[in-house]
Amino acid sequence: MPKWYTPVAIACGLMFVASPLLIANAPYEATMGLVQKIFYYHMPSAVMFLVAAIVCGIASARYLFGGSPHQDRVAWAAAELAVLFGIITLVTGPLWARKAWGVWWQWDVRLTSSLMGWMVAVAYLLVRRYGGPGSDKLAAGLALFGMANVPFIYISVNYWRTIHPATSVVPTLPVSMGLPLWFCLTAFVLLFVLLLKLRIYLEEERARLDALYLSIEE
Repeated sequence: MPKWYTPVAIACGLMFVASPLLIANAPYEATMGLVQKIFYYHMPSAVMFLVAAIVCGIASARYLFGGSPHQDRVAWAAAELAVLFGIITLVTGPLWARKAWGVWWQWDVRLTSSLMGWMVAVAYLLVRRYGGPGSDKLAAGLALFGMANVPFIYISVNYWRTIHPATSVVPTLPVSMGLPLWFCLTAFVLLFVLLLKLRIYLEEERARLDALYLSIEE
């Protein structure tokens, strides 16, 4: 692992320890009250979910057209993170919605497209696990579809009726709310980078070990 990994991991851990204190000191939202504070984890996890889908799609495209095994491992790692952060997003969202809007779930455009994007990531992993020969390229095609869905998820609230606020809300937050939000987002970004790097490293070590076994058998 690179030398920067340990200090960044420590910094990330400290930020997650400190984040509840910042969130607790943030003011209540006027209409939703305490439950709105789940937003400080929900929004960063949703951002990382979309970023993971983009990374998976780009790496898959580079693998399809360049044949790089490293890019295939990057795509696989990113797909796992898309599933992980997608679960956090899809759990915290309904918890917030139930208290704020009185419903667990609505089949609006953002919720439906987000669920579809998460299912694509799950399908990617299932294909890689059980698809047999050629599953790497088939899964890469799924990743491209998942990446194409990302802009649709983001802009959907601006063009269709939804219970979600428009994308213009976050930049207008007061400093007392914006500071803990960007702090949490930074912590999630660091966590994403660390987990992605670790999973790629593990897959590369597994590939080296497999190559060693093959050389011994020969």
